[in-house]
Amino acid sequence: MSINPNQTISFSPMHRLQWEEAQQKDVILYPEGMVELNQSSAEILKLCDGKRNLEQIVNELEQKFSQSGLKDDINNFLNVALQNGWIQQP
Repeated sequence: MSINPNQTISFSPMHRLQWEEAQQKDVILYPEGMVELNQSSAEILKLCDGKRNLEQIVNELEQKFSQSGLKDDINNFLNVALQNGWIQQP
């Protein structure tokens, strides 16, 4: 299972992305527990709104952080997120 670059990516309705004050970081909450995220991972997942595909997410993050060459890292993370069920594609 891997990201289809042409399809939009959305956050799974079975999970919730939120800021956790106690940990001072974004987390994914789900019935079985919680996953703490680093800032980069959280920024990627916040863009998984069902309106953007891989290229659009990459472009937005490269502009936001004034960097280029992020596609491979973002794609790799999104593949892990897809395998963990945090995100989904139609």
